[in-house]
Amino acid sequence: MMLLLSFMAAGFAANLEGVDEPCYDVATELQADIAAGTADYNEQAQQDFLLNYFAMATTFSPLHSAVPGAGGEGSIGVEIAGIPALGCDRRLVLGATKTEDTNKTPVAPRPRVLFQFNDVGKIKPYAGLGYVPPVTVFGTRNVIVSAEAGFGMQADSGFEWGLRYHATLMKTVAEIATPFDTNDPAELDFYMGSTFGFDAIVGHEVKEGLKPYASVGFTDASTFFYIGDDSVVGNNGAPYASVTGSLGAQWTLDRFDFAGEFYAAPGVIYTGRLRAGLRL
Repeated sequence: MMLLLSFMAAGFAANLEGVDEPCYDVATELQADIAAGTADYNEQAQQDFLLNYFAMATTFSPLHSAVPGAGGEGSIGVEIAGIPALGCDRRLVLGATKTEDTNKTPVAPRPRVLFQFNDVGKIKPYAGLGYVPPVTVFGTRNVIVSAEAGFGMQADSGFEWGLRYHATLMKTVAEIATPFDTNDPAELDFYMGSTFGFDAIVGHEVKEGLKPYASVGFTDASTFFYIGDDSVVGNNGAPYASVTGSLGAQWTLDRFDFAGEFYAAPGVIYTGRLRAGLRL
């Protein structure tokens, strides 16, 4: 049997028609391993990762501490979320005969507003919104709608803690699943992802206006992907439903509000996010 596999691998001719040129070497090696039966490759898992990746890349993470601001005040600003480029090993699908066009932009900007309501006893409630209008950028047209609601409590020592709910609905129209033949016309695909979850947040005001914080929570994702080339709907066999976390700091300076954090959805995405806003 091993001798037969060796002959099969030796006579293997890589199919690279649908593969980006920078991924030729990776695709050739992986296709040979698949033909020899030695590849650690799962087609469904590859598809699932890609579908989960962009849903989790646009989640509405805190980017603030447990008590975002003073009661009766708000802020308006912009978030910049990093979207790390995927390597060839993650972009290859259909037995490594094709690469998906996933690396269209390194960041996702999102306008955000946040309002801190007046205190209810010791409870400090707040709510926020995020919205990306349907503007075509880098060949993609995206709409992202996000919301959050939560509350925090603060001790005299500056330590604060709270809970938060968040949800996001996003859709993208773009050519993502590229054709096998580069001479074929581009066909637009439709991707939709939604996420919702809960976070527990702790923070501490180490000096006036500066609050390091950490959050841990649970986020659930759902996806839908319609491939325009062949009218196929991509099925997500393992939608993300697991732990997420953030580690960051919020800094208020006069009328300005800044925040930065490291965000993680283990096994899917690890990235940085920044926010700059004007306090109202």
